[in-house]
Amino acid sequence: MGHDGRMSDNEDWNAKIIAEFRANEGRVGGDFEGAPLVLLHHRGRKTGREVVNPVMYLPDEQDPDTIYVFATLAGAPKNPAWFHNLTAAGDAEIERGTESYRVAVTEVTGPDRDRIYAEQARRYPGFAEYEERARGIRTIPVLALRRI
Repeated sequence: MGHDGRMSDNEDWNAKIIAEFRANEGRVGGDFEGAPLVLLHHRGRKTGREVVNPVMYLPDEQDPDTIYVFATLAGAPKNPAWFHNLTAAGDAEIERGTESYRVAVTEVTGPDRDRIYAEQARRYPGFAEYEERARGIRTIPVLALRRI
């Protein structure tokens, strides 16, 4: 919420994507046309209120119960709030397609992280741009979300 109690443009945009996702069995158009999208539910570490963020994901090739999400914040110098909330909690609830379920949250590091991020950047070149923007400032984290 903005200081005047109204939704910010970003929250408004998120709300529209979330409504579209839920109305269309997990599919949305516009910028996310055809992209695999998941809704992350997390609780603010300071506020305690639940927040839902739509983010793109990469399915694991071997394990249908594992997906990867990328804390890009469009290549900004800091990690998104949802990254800190998920790693602090260690678990979360997600909506994927028509399903809602709990996941364990683990950060993927080293060569595995690089391989997974490179695959996402190959499929969606925007991710390569985000990495370029963040270069020398931070390594964009990759989180594995495994169904509990």
